[in-house]
Amino acid sequence: MNESQLEDLVAANRILAEHGVIDAYGHVSLRSPDNPNRFFLARAIAPQTVQIEDILEYDLDSKPIDPKGRDSVNERFIHSEIYRARPDVMSVVHNHSPSVVPFSVTGVKLRALFHMASFIGDGLPNFEIRKVKKGSDLLVRDPKLGAALAKTLGKSAAALMRGHGSVTVGENIQRSVGRSVYLEMSAIMQMQALALSKKITWFDAAEVKASAPVQDYKRAWPLWREKALAQAKADRK
Repeated sequence: MNESQLEDLVAANRILAEHGVIDAYGHVSLRSPDNPNRFFLARAIAPQTVQIEDILEYDLDSKPIDPKGRDSVNERFIHSEIYRARPDVMSVVHNHSPSVVPFSVTGVKLRALFHMASFIGDGLPNFEIRKVKKGSDLLVRDPKLGAALAKTLGKSAAALMRGHGSVTVGENIQRSVGRSVYLEMSAIMQMQALALSKKITWFDAAEVKASAPVQDYKRAWPLWREKALAQAKADRK
């Protein structure tokens, strides 16, 4: 993986933190463009502080190739098992998006009402960890839990994780990050809309389908990336 792609991953961590999608926790990964059975993920530090040297390479068993004494995030199995199950996915985000979490515990489903988050469609799957392991701390700490989450995700662009957060995926990093940012925004908007009225005009299936190819966040990503990398450079001083 070249330096520009590693910078994409540095930027992604910082963008998600800047938008309040992740704080000291949460993580974003990028599948290796050279080997589909490898992926890159920052070590266990606050995403807003990530630099290139903090990025580790993993295999699909979530084993670091050369850890050099650096700690791995506990939930790296989210990434490895989604990559294993979804060859189309090139980037994965796991976050604790605060406005999304209430939808994971209330039975009120997120639905598409905002064109920038049309990928929500008529709802997102919700991972219930109790079905796999009772009495857990809700963290996806092993391959079995990661595989169960990947199965819940299915072919969707995102999935909720009950009482925990969500996971979003994309065929590139700009899409996984963009979906994470706009999923949070859409959750806020849905709560605002529900406070105003129970009669909401949702996207229909044709609108969801028509929006899918155009919501690629190609205009937002360079703006976000430039700002994030400028801050990363400033942090080195």
